[in-house]
Amino acid sequence: MLRKMAWIAPLALLVAVPAQAQDPRIELQGWFGYTFSDGVSGDAREGSDGNIYNRVDPKNSGGYGFSAGFFLTENVEVGFLWDRQDTVLEAKGNATRDVADLNIDNYHGFFAYNFGDVDDTIRPYLMGGLGVTRYPDVTIQGLTDTRTISGQSRFSTTWGAGVKIYPAQNFGVFGGVRWTPTYIKTDATGWWCDPWWGCWVVGNSQYANQWEFSGGVNLRF
Repeated sequence: MLRKMAWIAPLALLVAVPAQAQDPRIELQGWFGYTFSDGVSGDAREGSDGNIYNRVDPKNSGGYGFSAGFFLTENVEVGFLWDRQDTVLEAKGNATRDVADLNIDNYHGFFAYNFGDVDDTIRPYLMGGLGVTRYPDVTIQGLTDTRTISGQSRFSTTWGAGVKIYPAQNFGVFGGVRWTPTYIKTDATGWWCDPWWGCWVVGNSQYANQWEFSGGVNLRF
């Protein structure tokens, strides 16, 4: 009897280890969404139509993206995401004018916290990330010349929340909202003086913001 029990204990451990290893560790997501965007203001310039423009903004438009995440625990996830907004750049001032087609790409490493247990059907989540937003070259036709704004990559953060729904262990859907503020420039607004440390220029930082509302599918394995 004791010999039989001695064999049962190791067999029980061998069965338990594979069962525990079946918890999904990798999650792939793909989505489509709609993004509300704004841009920045600048020096006034005369356009080829005779109007004065002092601001550029991406139009609100659709987009898409994907991400890959790895679960460090049942709740903590780290990963990478890419997202693209297909839009049109608008010049604004005395009038509003379409300037050029524009693809805005976001590249972010992210950290996410998924609430609940891995086997729950519904799991809310919060996420945040650091990375860059990429703007392509844009050519603007002026009254007397053509001006090209070189494409640039700018530091940005991204913050989001939403809900994941899993009708099956390895497949799910999700919906969420994500805010991506991208630093563009700092404009000098004046001087600030201190009686001990002297004077320095005070600046006003401008950010281009993207608010994306999206939905998509999850694959876990």
